[in-house]
Amino acid sequence: MDQILIGKFISSERKRKGYTQKQLAEKLGISDKTVSKWETGNGFPEVSLLLPLCSELDITVNELLCGERVSEEDYIRKAEENMVNMIKEKEENRKKAKLTIAIGIISTVAFLTLLFVVCAYTDVISTPIKGLLILIACAIFGVGIVIAAEGERTIGYYKCKKCGEHFVPTVSEYTFGPHMITTRYLKCHHCGKTSWCKKVLSKDNEE
Repeated sequence: MDQILIGKFISSERKRKGYTQKQLAEKLGISDKTVSKWETGNGFPEVSLLLPLCSELDITVNELLCGERVSEEDYIRKAEENMVNMIKEKEENRKKAKLTIAIGIISTVAFLTLLFVVCAYTDVISTPIKGLLILIACAIFGVGIVIAAEGERTIGYYKCKKCGEHFVPTVSEYTFGPHMITTRYLKCHHCGKTSWCKKVLSKDNEE
């Protein structure tokens, strides 16, 4: 989905209805800043807001996802394309998530294996070689952890518990945010509130 295109479409349809961003926000029970972020392509409506938004703008969800008015002839085709794109995004993120987990596991195993070799054969391996192996082990482990962490941060989204919007945290927010398996304590980029945000692979579901 093209968020920039969708944002421009929301803006044009809002203006066509004669609403200001604040008026549309009040009808949906959200802040005008959220509407502004939608229209600039920096955010996308939460799933629970799709129907209310479309109802207020007199458009269909299919048209919203396409970012344009859709003729009757193209409706089914566009609906199928949007569904396929959502499924594709989720599957691609799932594959990327599995890959980053695998990299993390492999780097950890390599790190432990090299340390075991150094400890098990301490009398056979010279001191310079031991130092080199330990250095290599730490480098492999470090690179693996960085890749895994970056994948966890950028693959999919974090869903704000307060406003329901999705966002990707910055490196510092991700690094220093307390976490519990699939949730992380983060400040939402949309409403500005801090809460335990759940990690999801796509915007259309909670998985």
